[in-house]
Amino acid sequence: MSTLINATYGKNQLTPKQILTDPVLFLAFGFGSGLAKKAPGTCGTVAAIPVYLLFAQTPLLVYSILTIILTLIGISVCGIAADKLGEHDFGGIVWDEVAGYLITLWFVPFSWQATLVGFVLFRIFDIIKPWPIKWVDQKVHGGFGIMLDDVLAGIFAGLILMWIF
Repeated sequence: MSTLINATYGKNQLTPKQILTDPVLFLAFGFGSGLAKKAPGTCGTVAAIPVYLLFAQTPLLVYSILTIILTLIGISVCGIAADKLGEHDFGGIVWDEVAGYLITLWFVPFSWQATLVGFVLFRIFDIIKPWPIKWVDQKVHGGFGIMLDDVLAGIFAGLILMWIF
């Protein structure tokens, strides 16, 4: 933990304590999971699993509304966080991974297998960024751009997941 306490994040040199105590940054950093020094996107996706498990207990309409709200709020949250950090799409901003993972599993019936396969598929699309995800990642900026490439990764992964399950 001492390495996290002494670390700083972004060009504006925010500390983990500042990130964890600022409500917008706390969300943007996926409840703190984005503070991980290695693979913060993967850690952010892991942080999305409990959110998914909570949402998966609701009817599809409720899951849909919650996922859309979370995604739309993410545009603002990620944009504000990027401004506070002084860096576009800083690696620790992982709210987009939370939304992308929820999108991946949106229309798939709950099972532990789908939860795991969805995780793997989403991470593959988010890391490899096939076209048009890579183009969006490079060309679309601000909170909308931060969210959009992960939304697309979630859609692609979700389509494959629906085909599998």
